[in-house]
Amino acid sequence: MAEVNRAFVLQSIKNVSFEDRKVPRLRDEHDVRIHVEQTGICGSDVHYWQRGRIGDFILESPIVLGHESAGTVVEVGAKVKNVEVGDRVAIEPGVPCRRCDFCRSGAYNLCADTVFAATPPHDGTLQKYYTVASDFVYPIPDHMSYEDGALVEPVAVAVQICKVADLRSGQTVLVFGCGPIGVLCQAVAKAAGAAKVIGVDISESRAQFACEFAADGVYVNKTKALEGTDPVEAARAVGEKIIAEFGLGEGADVVLECTGAEQCIQAGIFAAKKGGTYVQAGMGKENVVFPITTACIRALHVKGSIRYSTGCYPQAVQLIASGKVQPSKLITHRFKFEQAEEAFELVKQAQENTLKVVIEGVQKR
Repeated sequence: MAEVNRAFVLQSIKNVSFEDRKVPRLRDEHDVRIHVEQTGICGSDVHYWQRGRIGDFILESPIVLGHESAGTVVEVGAKVKNVEVGDRVAIEPGVPCRRCDFCRSGAYNLCADTVFAATPPHDGTLQKYYTVASDFVYPIPDHMSYEDGALVEPVAVAVQICKVADLRSGQTVLVFGCGPIGVLCQAVAKAAGAAKVIGVDISESRAQFACEFAADGVYVNKTKALEGTDPVEAARAVGEKIIAEFGLGEGADVVLECTGAEQCIQAGIFAAKKGGTYVQAGMGKENVVFPITTACIRALHVKGSIRYSTGCYPQAVQLIASGKVQPSKLITHRFKFEQAEEAFELVKQAQENTLKVVIEGVQKR
């Protein structure tokens, strides 16, 4: 019997199923085919499953889910030079056009023609085999597990956030959010030589994990604006309290916002020092009340961060391989491929004790 390509497919909103598809062929001489060994679940996967869209990306036909993956090279095109059959690799899930001004400048995360795994209409990596351009796979050393390889993706996101912040040795860094991206930003900041890294979260358990993982301290925010009070002023008070509690002087040199929560965005602006840098990475409501006068008066550098650009994936592999960042410590739950829907249901619940969920690939017979 011909081999089949088992895949976990989002058919429509809240409707997933397993399918046996044809094994994907190489599209050109520079492609490689990967046997996917491990895949992490990202919030965007759940978002498409539950809502069918993120911004302008709308689910209009079935797609395979998943984009945080690592695996083994099983086939290479005739012109592939960077990997061989049998190599263990991390897969960068977005392949840009390589020709536009953004790509040519290295900012290929802004390329409008990027083919990104599990972003409509493109299939993702939760399938037995995945075909991708060879220059977007990265060999991982033998001591790195496939789980580590899959989590190169969120580490690369954190590397990009710190890159956008132009984070430098000796700076104080305040990170809102102690979920996966937040704690990975904290770890990357420490690896970059930050003098003090402080996390902020509403969860005691996540705060505890962040302190054990990389943060020098965590502020657990239990403050709720009282009825009749200005929520922006309440956020200002939170920002000022963080500065005082952790001895940040006039404020943090760098603020990385990884939650998308309106109060955190506001508190982050108030917690940044004059001339400091504020990076928005978390995505929440489409529109929020933003303290723009404070941002102007303090001459803040306000930036946005999305995905990753040139050099982020290799740097993420190096950080993991060196042990400076250990993303596998974030894994709280592991599932077999056949349990993929159960894994997604768990992530959807967004429980405090759930950080990173990984799914084992379809096993070879």
